[in-house]
Amino acid sequence: MSGDEPDTIRLDRWLHHVRLFRTRSLAADAIGGGGVRVNGQPCRKPARAVRPGDTVTVSAHGTVRALRVLALGERRGPAPEASLLYEEIGL
Repeated sequence: MSGDEPDTIRLDRWLHHVRLFRTRSLAADAIGGGGVRVNGQPCRKPARAVRPGDTVTVSAHGTVRALRVLALGERRGPAPEASLLYEEIGL
């Protein structure tokens, strides 16, 4: 990353970028409802900063997924682009 790019991103924004939720509002609702953990700790704040290397565990849509943040992303792009922002890890 260049010096002017942030090294963190809001959790709700990242979840939207990786296409786990259709809108940031839905991501924020899931976070507020207790369906998301960051590095094993419960998180209820959509503005929680995440950075590459963090582990985000999401319980949504009837499944639980654990994702390692690889990149932050600048937008919600197509699925192939979104898949480059994380690595699926086993639970």
